[in-house]
Amino acid sequence: MGEVYARRLMAAGIPVTGFDVDAARRARLAELGGRPVSSIAELAVPTRCIVVAVYSTDQVEDVVENHLLPALGDGSNKIVLCMSTCDPDRVAALAARVGPRGICYLDVPVSGTSDQVRRGDGVALIGGDKAVADEVAPLLDALFARRFHVGKIGDGGRAKLAVNLILGLNRLALAEGLVFAERLGLDPAAFLPVAQGSASYSQVMDTKGLKMVRGDFAPEGRAKQTLKDCHIMLDQAAGLGQKLSVLEVHADVLEACVRAGEGELDNSVIIKEVRRRGGRI
Repeated sequence: MGEVYARRLMAAGIPVTGFDVDAARRARLAELGGRPVSSIAELAVPTRCIVVAVYSTDQVEDVVENHLLPALGDGSNKIVLCMSTCDPDRVAALAARVGPRGICYLDVPVSGTSDQVRRGDGVALIGGDKAVADEVAPLLDALFARRFHVGKIGDGGRAKLAVNLILGLNRLALAEGLVFAERLGLDPAAFLPVAQGSASYSQVMDTKGLKMVRGDFAPEGRAKQTLKDCHIMLDQAAGLGQKLSVLEVHADVLEACVRAGEGELDNSVIIKEVRRRGGRI
């Protein structure tokens, strides 16, 4: 996703300085016309807005508190846009810790696959100070087709978790429906457009249907990352006293995919586990 963000920003005429722990990705940024640097500290000082796009809540906390703050010092007045899907309570606590030290934190998780964001179909879910969000409106306009300001810091992540819950269950339903159609003797490739044109339609059919039918599991959203998000949802629900019965099934299917060595594949790979559970690969 970081490369997608860089491409869209540069296409809008916004210069990009970037860091990745992978040297090959830093070289890729240079090829695209960006300016790679060798550390987070090196990019922090000259930039006004810093986009954080990492894997987990732990990594977000590490980037902000162990790398950005030491490099910037107090009173820096930098804007940090965290675009990772995180534990919303921990994000809110992080923002409360770093805000008094000069970091204006926005919680900006993104709804959409990397391919959707690349095409200009991504949606930003913003939690935080609306005045800060308005200040970075040109950057958000360059990155996303639409955005919703949903409330305080942490609420962006809460909205993203609820959206992802619905999205993931639609994905699982599609996988199960395609396998069911196949077992009934229908051609899944021929059945997919029927489903797309019926009352059962969901956008997941457009983004994941052909991947499931063709067995193309090149990653846009990895299975292990989707499982990570499921665990955050289940933890949040447990704290609220809500049982997410269908999500528990989804998590179980994803865990089986990870055990089968498919964690780095696209989350549409769940169709393979649906087939396995029917006794046929």
